[in-house]
Amino acid sequence: MAKAIASMTGFARSAGTTGAVQWLWEIRTVNGRGLDIRVRVPNGFDAAGEAARAALSKALARGQCQLNLTLTRPEAAARVRIDESLLASLAAAVARVPRPAGVGPATLDGLLSVRGVVETESEAGADPEALNRELAAGIDSLVADLVTARRAEGARLHAILSEQIADIARLTQAAQDCPARRPEAVRARLAESVAALAGAGGLDPDRLHQEAVLLAAKADVREELDRLRAHLDAVGELLIEGGAIGRRLDFLAQELGREANTLCAKAGDITLSRIGLDLKAVVEQFREQVQNVE
Repeated sequence: MAKAIASMTGFARSAGTTGAVQWLWEIRTVNGRGLDIRVRVPNGFDAAGEAARAALSKALARGQCQLNLTLTRPEAAARVRIDESLLASLAAAVARVPRPAGVGPATLDGLLSVRGVVETESEAGADPEALNRELAAGIDSLVADLVTARRAEGARLHAILSEQIADIARLTQAAQDCPARRPEAVRARLAESVAALAGAGGLDPDRLHQEAVLLAAKADVREELDRLRAHLDAVGELLIEGGAIGRRLDFLAQELGREANTLCAKAGDITLSRIGLDLKAVVEQFREQVQNVE
């Protein structure tokens, strides 16, 4: 079964709350020659970042990826705890100690100020194991959403590329059918050129024959048209095959451009030259769109 093509451009996010900790995974992907994954996570969450990198490496073939993890911890609600046993022991000890002259009795606030009697505990936080589990689940969801987004963009790219390939095929056929390529038109141009050379004087018949052969070879674009059709067939097969075909499409786009350039260079007629220029423009548009394919 053929695979869908995917774009290298995409965005996805996955968020949740574990205990009092809010977390957010975000990823953006753009065009790239290979697969480049950059991960930014808070200190202490390197393992989650590496697990996310591994999941993305399995799901993607190409593209520059920027993955960020953001953790938000709300202001902690403090809870006060008094060590009553320690407070009672301090009060009893103070009561047993004779007080020097001028020294007043121990007060409650004084005893409470002793280290260890009063402690504050934060109610905010999350169980580390639970947080790691939910971060891993968030990555699974993020990767699935990213793949879906890239494939949706890929479907739009497929439609654009198919339309451009149809235009290239149409222009190739127009070049094939161009009246300037008819034998009688070629002979007329050759006769005119040879007559101009003969009129210049100083050229022997053998030289004129050689020049005529060169002109005929220059006017023949059959090979270029055959290669254009062959490349178009290869592109069509790749679009049907699907999957990570971006590199191969890019190569074929370059080959299409090469043949279009040669066609323009060999066109000895203004009509064929205009077809060649239109062909070059569409091939360049095709090449630009191919840069987005995974």
